[in-house]
Amino acid sequence: MSDPTIDPATFAELQEAAGAEFVTELVQTFLQEAPGMLKELRESQAAGDADTFRRAAHSLKSNSLTFGALALGAMARDLELGGLPQQPDALDTLTQEYLRVDASLKALCHV
Repeated sequence: MSDPTIDPATFAELQEAAGAEFVTELVQTFLQEAPGMLKELRESQAAGDADTFRRAAHSLKSNSLTFGALALGAMARDLELGGLPQQPDALDTLTQEYLRVDASLKALCHV
């Protein structure tokens, strides 16, 4: 069964290259660190700290794309390249997509 939140081909390639057990460890680390990245995005947006915002968006983008979370990665890339968003709720859509990714990765890795 394919999951539109996670690109099946990307995830399968990662498992083939790194091994399913190691990928599960990577997923667990990502799921522990991503909420901190989202928090950092919100805090740096509120503080007007464009450099920290860009770095947090870059990290989230890179990690998301590793697992095949293509929509989340694209959203994070747009934030990375677009600078500080002016609307306070600009990160809400990103957070909702992260929650879908979180649930999908947990299901794929049985964690």
